Amino acid sequence: MSKSTFRILFYLRKNYLNKSGKAGIMIRLTVNGDMVQFSSKLDIEPSLWDTKAGKAAGNNVKARQMNSMLEDIRTALSNHYRYVESRDSFVTAEKVRNAFLGYEVRQQTLLELFKQHNEDASKLNGISKAPATLVKYDRTYRRLEEFMKVKYKVSDIALREIDHKFVTDFEFYLRTVSRCNENTTGKFMQIFRKIVLIAKNNGWITIDPFANYHIHMKAVDRGYLTEQELERILQKDFNSRRLEQVRDVFIFSCFTGLSYVDVKNLTKENVCISFDGKQWLRLHRQKTSTAVNLPLLKTPLAILKKYEDKLSDGRLLPVLSNQKLNSYLKEIADICGIKKNLTFHLARHTFATTTTLAKGVPIETVSKMLGHTNIKTTQIYARITNDKIREDMEMLAGKLEGIENIALQAVNH
Repeated sequence: MSKSTFRILFYLRKNYLNKSGKAGIMIRLTVNGDMVQFSSKLDIEPSLWDTKAGKAAGNNVKARQMNSMLEDIRTALSNHYRYVESRDSFVTAEKVRNAFLGYEVRQQTLLELFKQHNEDASKLNGISKAPATLVKYDRTYRRLEEFMKVKYKVSDIALREIDHKFVTDFEFYLRTVSRCNENTTGKFMQIFRKIVLIAKNNGWITIDPFANYHIHMKAVDRGYLTEQELERILQKDFNSRRLEQVRDVFIFSCFTGLSYVDVKNLTKENVCISFDGKQWLRLHRQKTSTAVNLPLLKTPLAILKKYEDKLSDGRLLPVLSNQKLNSYLKEIADICGIKKNLTFHLARHTFATTTTLAKGVPIETVSKMLGHTNIKTTQIYARITNDKIREDMEMLAGKLEGIENIALQAVNH
């Protein structure tokens, strides 16, 4: 950062004299050409003032006392200038004056706001915020902290000093210094924008630094299991009880679309008889609090029956930690000859694609069962398979048979 130019000048307000015939001593403060003027609260007879030197004339006791007070003011202003310079990314004469006069409005800073946001979010852990979300908030906070130290040599920045360049500089830092890929960078920028939006909604900033800035996210095909791969896992006889349990929990998700945490939290209260006289799952997704109502197919019902009243903690299924479960799933993939990166979340994609959409379930229904509030989110999970395209086109061909026969006669006439 470039060094600011800082000047202090004392001068007399000669056009106004008080009852004692004295003129007020004014202070002219200049920072990078930006100037403010204000009273020093001191006064002196105009004849005793050295205009060129900007101080009391002479070397008598009164002059020395006056110049000593002026020097104290100069020192105090210099100290405030250095403080503001170390705190903010840029210094203005107004900031220094306000700090000196003691009525400076303390500015909200980025990391202070971010820290408060994270502390508030942590209180919602397990209520409306997942632990993984809190980790992302903390990681973004630390990335911003590192970025400002490296790029601007400051420990924090006032919210109103965040501009478009700060935003683009942070993105560049993430892609180069932090070596983040496009989507990881995009996630960091989304969380950063969330903090800036809080500041804007509270009136702490008036201009949105994210205006005309687009967060880039690359579409990622997370994959899914085909029906043949599902059959391979189902038909495999596992000698290990732990692998059998992991297989059962994974298959349960493939036929319900529930996420890891929602499967783990299932209790008897989540299973009920619905309007059709059949068993349904009723729950609220932990991640979004969205209500999910899901009719249970034969496979998940059989899995629930298998573990009924066998778990001591009131849970319906023997769900291990996410880390262990994903480790065992990779072992299952090796045993079954499946070359895909088998993770528990893949079950949710499999439900959206193989179990439902490929079987003709409308995407609106799939979206509702997944607990999505936006069809675009469902489109990330669900893939239109070639078999589905073939089936749909065969059905279309049947419906178009009459008009196509007429078309063929016209073409071949």
